[in-house]
Amino acid sequence: MNDRNGNRNGTHPKIEDVARLAGVSTATVSRALNATGRVREETRLAVERAVAELGYTPNFGGQALASKRTNTIGAIIPTMENAIFARALQALQETLSESNVTLLVATSHYSPQREEAQLRSLLARGVDGLALIGIYRSEIAYRLLDTRRVPFVILWSDPAQSTHVTIGFDNQAAASDVAERVIAAGHRQIAMISGIRDGNDRAEARVAGVAAAMQAHGLVLPNNWLIEIPYTLDDGEQAARQILTKTPRPTAIVCANDVIAAGVLRAARELDIDVPSQLSVTGFDDIELARAVSPPLSTVHVPHRRIGSTAARLLMDWIITGNRPNSVTFPTAFMARESLQRLEVAVT
Repeated sequence: MNDRNGNRNGTHPKIEDVARLAGVSTATVSRALNATGRVREETRLAVERAVAELGYTPNFGGQALASKRTNTIGAIIPTMENAIFARALQALQETLSESNVTLLVATSHYSPQREEAQLRSLLARGVDGLALIGIYRSEIAYRLLDTRRVPFVILWSDPAQSTHVTIGFDNQAAASDVAERVIAAGHRQIAMISGIRDGNDRAEARVAGVAAAMQAHGLVLPNNWLIEIPYTLDDGEQAARQILTKTPRPTAIVCANDVIAAGVLRAARELDIDVPSQLSVTGFDDIELARAVSPPLSTVHVPHRRIGSTAARLLMDWIITGNRPNSVTFPTAFMARESLQRLEVAVT
């Protein structure tokens, strides 16, 4: 039995049904829905009304067979709990949506094995391209990417350290700059709370940057003042307690991200250690939290939204033209706020 629009009840409406109801050709419906050609406003509205009335959704399987594309991009990030990844994903999704491309997101929880499994799953779904975080991953994962020849970009890492298309910044130089500013403020007893370095090139580079800057000034980052933890506020607080409840204690703590730094501020407050008169604290990333805590965090501004939107544009250009794009290096900027204070002021 057919309904009044000629569509068989209980079946998925087809593009021909939309065209019949809107009084246009199927080619016009396709142009209106995919924004692939010029369509008059009244025609576009008629198509949209027909789509809404019929409950039509495009047959992406058929589109994929015809175009050899699924109009989907996959992204694998370590975690959705880190605000900086969320902001980049938002920009990635917004830019892809301009081309009617859907973003599929998976999380690895910093596990190479889980990332490999998610990679296989996304490739099985026929994604046209991939956005990945960081350089370090298993040889199996890279071999799988090379075999499938799916365009992929790496985010957050230093493009100079990768042979793949990478959209990021120099983590080591940015962290070194933080340490230089802490040292310039008169601090010599400096601790660092890092992310876990195993399998994380960004965390490894930030520790290397701080250590190199300290070494250049004849300083050493003691092993008991370098703690690796997951990127959470609670872990940051516990690590700070471990450092601050022992003698001697540092006059400054450099943190691998703003969430850890917020945990340090909470620990200092509960231990009755004033920041910044008794302890200076720095973060990394410049998420909203950095300005919301008290005192506001001195930190490194990372252009997370620009990284995400650039990834989307480069992937789409690569998929459409077949031409591999060049890597992109973004500058970072140190944001001087109240959590870092000159030591001379602190001891008067």
